[in-house]
Amino acid sequence: MTPFRLAHISDPQLSTPALPWRAADLISKRALSRWAWRRKRHSHTREALDAITAHIRAAAPDHMAVTGDLVNFALPEEFAAARAWLDTLGDPANVTVSPGNHDALASRGAPAGFAPWRPWLGDEGDGFPYLRIRRDVAILNLSSAVPTAPLLAQGQLGRGQIEAARERLSSTGARGLFRVVLLHHPPQAHGVSDRKALTDAAMLRDMLAEAGAELILHGHAHQAMLATVAGPSGPIPVLGAPSASTPPGAPGEPARWNEIAILRQEAGFRIDVTAQGFDSDLRVQRLGRFRLV
Repeated sequence: MTPFRLAHISDPQLSTPALPWRAADLISKRALSRWAWRRKRHSHTREALDAITAHIRAAAPDHMAVTGDLVNFALPEEFAAARAWLDTLGDPANVTVSPGNHDALASRGAPAGFAPWRPWLGDEGDGFPYLRIRRDVAILNLSSAVPTAPLLAQGQLGRGQIEAARERLSSTGARGLFRVVLLHHPPQAHGVSDRKALTDAAMLRDMLAEAGAELILHGHAHQAMLATVAGPSGPIPVLGAPSASTPPGAPGEPARWNEIAILRQEAGFRIDVTAQGFDSDLRVQRLGRFRLV
């Protein structure tokens, strides 16, 4: 049997188009974020992102997951530019986007419900969580993206979304599907500082301990991470990816993508992860491979 191959990238943080200052932005979180972006913009380049996505296209995975922070200030012009970038990744049915905190930086002027990206959010659902089923794999897309106060980068799911996720995980689990949960913020305890944390992560973990999942993918930390949270029959692997647009030599962990091969076997599913990223010659190549249990 051929494995289902899922590509995972996160935090592309596309370079912001030239934007005019709006009067409302001067008294919003966007003003502070624009100043911060001037300092860190060289940590995210389109050249690095294009190299990573070209490598993914050449690998031709079955599906691609992008776990948030496509933009920086949640402005309409950025959403349009990000949609144009998403179009370069192929059919929206083969790409799922889970929004991040930068995608919801400020509510004023931002598109409601991430509407420009609707084709990439999921097949089933009128709001988060969205669901997609591909072969033996159920992709449950959550949104932890909410506007926050200045200097905070926290996320929140809300009780309603968590309870809806419980129902979808239970029903797809009863069908014997491999359940992948997508969200931007790490769900494990102490994955990031309190200033950047998922505020209702404990509620999410309690739900997962009962309903179960086979894999959780996230971003936000800008580093490769591997952890677990409790499931009903054992630990659930939690895999985080660094920013997909950080070039080698810039502050932060260089860009990489993870290829996750999911294979149904008699005893369940096998999960093989291949990390692909930049080498010393600035070429994207295999960095290592490991199996999740």
